[in-house]
Amino acid sequence: MCRNIRTLFNFEPPATEEEIRASALQFVRKLSGFTHPSKAAFIQAVDEVSDAARRLLASLETAAPARDREVEAAKARERARVRFG
Repeated sequence: MCRNIRTLFNFEPPATEEEIRASALQFVRKLSGFTHPSKAAFIQAVDEVSDAARRLLASLETAAPARDREVEAAKARERARVRFG
């Protein structure tokens, strides 16, 4: 999985349209193997993946408490520090 694609579900505040689109862009880049393919096809693919991701996020349910973005970012920094020194 592409490391730039982040979990977007169960955060407070919820994922923004910008975050959903950025993840869709990374997903399409990963699938296609291109970073600058034909604009029309690429934009259409990103739009379709964004729509699917938005529908998925809206349909998911959990009983777990919402995660805090700052706490999750701190955990990620600590994992990186341990991993890379």
